[in-house]
Amino acid sequence: MRFASSIFATALSAALAAPVSAQGVLVKIDGSSTVYPVTEAVAEEFQKAEKNAIKVTVGISGTGGGFKKFCRGETDISGASRPILKAEMDACAKEGITYYELPVAFDALTVVVNPKNTWLDRGITVEQLKRMWEPGAQGKVMRWNQIDPSWPDAPLKLFGAGADSGTFDYFTEAIVGKSKSSRGDFTASEDDNVLVQGVQRDANALGFFGYAYYAENKEKLKSVAVIEKAGRPAVKPDMTTVIDGSYQPLSRPIFIYVNAKAYGRAEVKKFVEYYMAHGAQLSKEVKYVPLPDRAYQINREHLAKGKKGTVFGGVAEVGVRIEDLLAREAKL
Repeated sequence: MRFASSIFATALSAALAAPVSAQGVLVKIDGSSTVYPVTEAVAEEFQKAEKNAIKVTVGISGTGGGFKKFCRGETDISGASRPILKAEMDACAKEGITYYELPVAFDALTVVVNPKNTWLDRGITVEQLKRMWEPGAQGKVMRWNQIDPSWPDAPLKLFGAGADSGTFDYFTEAIVGKSKSSRGDFTASEDDNVLVQGVQRDANALGFFGYAYYAENKEKLKSVAVIEKAGRPAVKPDMTTVIDGSYQPLSRPIFIYVNAKAYGRAEVKKFVEYYMAHGAQLSKEVKYVPLPDRAYQINREHLAKGKKGTVFGGVAEVGVRIEDLLAREAKL
C-alpha cells in the first residue's frame, strides 16, 4: 500500500516542502481523507514522470474542509467522498469559482470491529447500525446487548469520521437517514488511522471508514457484512460486491473537483490528464474500485467541452450504482 501510517504527517510534510516561490509549477490539492490515497498515488507517479518539475501538495482537511478552501480559491483541486452540497455550491458561486466534477473511483465504506468480536460474524443490519448511531442513542445505548440481547453485556465503543468528513455525511445519510444526524458521544477523527488504532485496541469497538484503510489493516481488524433490509443477504465489501451493486447502502462514488480557472494552467491540466489516464490503475492499487474506462472518457469529454457543474443537484444521495453514475455523467 502506497500511503503511510500517518496520512496527516505525509500531507503536512508535502505542504511544508513546497516553496512559496514555486507557485507557477505548484498544484494544490486538499479535501477527503478517503480520496487521499488515490490522489497521493497519482501525485507521486506524476511527479516522477515530470522529474519533479511540477510539485503537487495533497492535504487532508476532510471533504467539507476541503470545499471551504476550494470555494475560497485557495486550492486547485478538492477531493470529495460525496458530491458537492448546495451550501458549498453557493459558496463557490459567491466567489466566482466554477468547477469540473470528476468521479475517479468507487469506495465501499466499511464497518469494522476488533478481531475478538465474534457476535457480528453473521453481519449487522442497517437498522441495528441506526440504533447505535442515531442522535437518540446518545447517553442511552451504551452496551452491545441493548441492540441485540444475544450480544454481550459489554460497553459499546464507537469510532467514526469527524463532522467535516464526507464519510461522516454519507454514513449518517445512509444509516440514520439524514446527513450529519448522529450521536455525539463517539471518538471522531478526520484521520482514519486514529480510527483504525482505536478499534484495533478495544475488543468492544466498532467503527467505519473507507475500504482502503481496512485493506491496509486486515491483520488488525475484521470487516462486518451489512444486511440492507430484512430478507436480504449479509454482504461484505469488496470489488465484486461494489461493481455488481450488491453492497448497499455503503457503496459510493468518490470525486475530485477541479477549479475551472486553475485548469487553464498548464501544470494543473497536465496533472488532471495524468489522473484520468492512470487513475483506474492506481485506484485499484490502493484498494478502491476503479471505474470503467468509459467513465474516465466521459470526464475527458467534459473537460474538453467545458462542461462544468455537478450531476447531483447539491444534495446527498445514497445507493448510486456505477451504471447510474455513468448514465448521469453522460447527460451533463
